[in-house]
Amino acid sequence: MSTEIDFYELLEVERTADDKVLKSAYRKLAMKFHPDKNPGCADSEAKFKQINEAYGCLSDPQKRAAYDRYGHAAFQQGGGGQAGGFGGGGDFGDIGDIFETIFGGGFAGGRQQARRGADLRYDMEITLEDAFHGKDSEIAVEVSQKCEPCAGSGATPGTSARRCNLCKGHGKVRAQQGFFMVERPCPTCHGRGEVIESPCKHCRGEGRVDAEQRLQVNIPAGVDNGTRIRLAGKGEAGPFGAPAGDLYIFLHVQRHNMFEREGTTLMARCPISFTKAALGGEVEIPGLDGKVHVIEIPAGIQSGKQLRKRGAGMPVLQGRGVGDLVIELHVETPTKLSARQKELLREFQASETGEECPQSKGFFDRIKDAWSDLTE
Repeated sequence: MSTEIDFYELLEVERTADDKVLKSAYRKLAMKFHPDKNPGCADSEAKFKQINEAYGCLSDPQKRAAYDRYGHAAFQQGGGGQAGGFGGGGDFGDIGDIFETIFGGGFAGGRQQARRGADLRYDMEITLEDAFHGKDSEIAVEVSQKCEPCAGSGATPGTSARRCNLCKGHGKVRAQQGFFMVERPCPTCHGRGEVIESPCKHCRGEGRVDAEQRLQVNIPAGVDNGTRIRLAGKGEAGPFGAPAGDLYIFLHVQRHNMFEREGTTLMARCPISFTKAALGGEVEIPGLDGKVHVIEIPAGIQSGKQLRKRGAGMPVLQGRGVGDLVIELHVETPTKLSARQKELLREFQASETGEECPQSKGFFDRIKDAWSDLTE
């Protein structure tokens, strides 16, 4: 840089100025000092270049962050005081290293880090019983794995990669764009810094091959629909020996023919006869734990009422304790009656006073009162 005037002062804005304010200030000053408006004025031309330099830096979020942190040293050789400048062909310095420090870029030691393999997803169906007890299961996954003949290097066994001649092993190249010097991954070695002259025939130089992988999956007791199990390093292998990604098992619990699940609570719909609802009794429910759970039904219970059995539900995932079993009672009206049963029901009906079913009596009393009000 020809001078080290603060970029914010050059554009006459605060350091907190947003993109809109920066753009407005730049346009105003660029119009004022444009060479076409100041023909032959060396000072105006120099000012115009400085304004463009300042705006070019501050309008780029990454360059602005580097400038805010390091000042002009961010764009000078080694971060020091030699002026390489945005314009001209001087040594621009390793701006990529500065951006890497701030933004965690993909270059290490001047060479692009090998990409980690992709994470993979596997959807697995299990029964509610599996979710209750837990289980060990084996799955087969078609996935890219490290090539064994070349040990993931991508080079024919007995050979090795050579340093890239274009980037001299740095994995990146620089190009001038207007006032700026831009760094990009090397187009020859794609950022590796090395070139494979004799690719492995088994993997064609990729360092990995597709193959079936058989894996053991431990499903703990208490898992629920959508539970995710991570198998570290069992995803897609990275290229050229880079670390593999992870495999994520997503569990889907099949619908059960008796129970529905709400967290650790098991719900069941239980029909009972109207005589059991009237006289009381008990029901036996076979639980997922293999036990028969007896639930007492109080006399006079109504349809839709819920009864709870503590500790007969689902186990807590990776914790202690067990949820509850809840049954919802539905009183069933008999549809097939013998002659004797009908006779007994008629005798019962004849003996009714209305007090046996207080809800029904109250409802019909309200109807009578409403009808009386209408006829008065």
